Amino acid sequence: MSVNNAESRRSRLLVVSNRLPVVVKRDAGGQWQVSRGSGGLVTALLPVLRGRGGTWVGWLGTSEPIHPFDDVIQQASAESGCRLSPVALSEEERKRFYHGFANEILWPLFHDLQSHCIFDPSYWQAYQTVNRRYAEVACAQAEDSDFVWVHDYHLMTVGAELRRLGTRARLGFFLHIPFPPLDIYVKLPWRLTLLRALLDYDLVGFQTLRDRRNFVDCVRNLLRDVRVFGRGQVITARVGERDVRIGSFPIGIDFNAFMRGAAAREVGERVNALRALLPGRKLILGVDRLDYTKGIPQRLEAFRSALARFPDLHERVTLVQVVVPSREEIPQYEELRTRIEQRVGEINGQFTRPGGWVPIHYVFRHLDPVDLLAYYRLAEIALVTPLKDGMNLVAKEYCACSVEENCVLVLSEFAGASAQLQDGALLVNPYDTEGMAEALHRAFTMDHGERRARMRQLRRAVRAQDVFWWVNSFLRAAIARDLSNFPLPPDYVPQGEATTVV
Repeated sequence: MSVNNAESRRSRLLVVSNRLPVVVKRDAGGQWQVSRGSGGLVTALLPVLRGRGGTWVGWLGTSEPIHPFDDVIQQASAESGCRLSPVALSEEERKRFYHGFANEILWPLFHDLQSHCIFDPSYWQAYQTVNRRYAEVACAQAEDSDFVWVHDYHLMTVGAELRRLGTRARLGFFLHIPFPPLDIYVKLPWRLTLLRALLDYDLVGFQTLRDRRNFVDCVRNLLRDVRVFGRGQVITARVGERDVRIGSFPIGIDFNAFMRGAAAREVGERVNALRALLPGRKLILGVDRLDYTKGIPQRLEAFRSALARFPDLHERVTLVQVVVPSREEIPQYEELRTRIEQRVGEINGQFTRPGGWVPIHYVFRHLDPVDLLAYYRLAEIALVTPLKDGMNLVAKEYCACSVEENCVLVLSEFAGASAQLQDGALLVNPYDTEGMAEALHRAFTMDHGERRARMRQLRRAVRAQDVFWWVNSFLRAAIARDLSNFPLPPDYVPQGEATTVV
């Protein structure tokens, strides 16, 4: 794509995501209150929108009627520091689009768990309808010189809808979850339509080279009229007379914000209080959203195996497993919670000893930022063992918070983060219970010198490719190799808030 300098200087950024970067909810008196949202995407993109102008399009987070609507939107825009354009969704649309197609079809399929899929045709109709509505809101805001950046699996057909509406703005898409291999993707009944829709963007971005390779394999095998060529981080697909760029851009975190947060006095005091409750023990930490892709039952079985095989762990380690509530209204997730809690009870019943040692401390709730940072900083071993993940930012957050550098990351080889962190982490297969148990024992017995060397290597990798590097690399590939044609604000890399993203 060609962009002249005068045109790009006028360019604005339009971000389109499932949710707006604010949280709108009623207070105790029934009045609508607005607060800034959390997460890496908000931290990374709001400064760009503030600095050069632009709009964020997304759902406001509630299907309730909001009165007075204009006042709430004005307050929300002021809170975020950029213009917000809300998308209205009914409760039924939200159910079929979000809980249905997005999370009962795309989410399990793209995580290689097709047995969890419910291929309901009405979900597909709702997905198309809702994506069209997002596109209509974005189209009303977009000028030809703008760049529209669409995010994640909820909105994969927004680009195609924008093209149908006549949008001439440049379009980019980033998939935050994995893209499945061909033999799994072909199970999707709407596979061709979805592939064609993705190729309506000017740039399609993935977390890892593996995801990009899977996408390209699907294009080459299912769309015979499309030719893919090139090498390096970004390659090209020829679609008719158009060239579509396809790249891998591993998302990062705000490393400095997490590091500063972990080193704060309040966090240090919380660390000392937790350490006093667990004297003489090494803390092993798992932090996961409640989801069947996170491999929590398998991790608990590995911990059980480690305790059975390695008696030197007894009374010297404690596993703190934090599970963040998620999608509790879906029966599969409630069943998963029950399985996890039963397994925790079984392991504690089997290994708890008189004198107060309880092997697993189970926490089912959202942690406040201070508690989360304290756990990150205190834990000498982190178990990040998803069955599959697009990236998994918990692994990177843990490294950023390990300010003493006396700790070990045990990481699933099926997490996207493993491509960047494989040299410093202990990689494991989350389906291999004995292998995970052995890695856990190796982490427990690892000498201080190796721990420090590994963690320093991990921290360098996480710092080098942080969330701001991710924004720069994507925009450079999307708009111009020289970002002087699409300058970011001079004060980019803000003082972000440290918040968990799992």
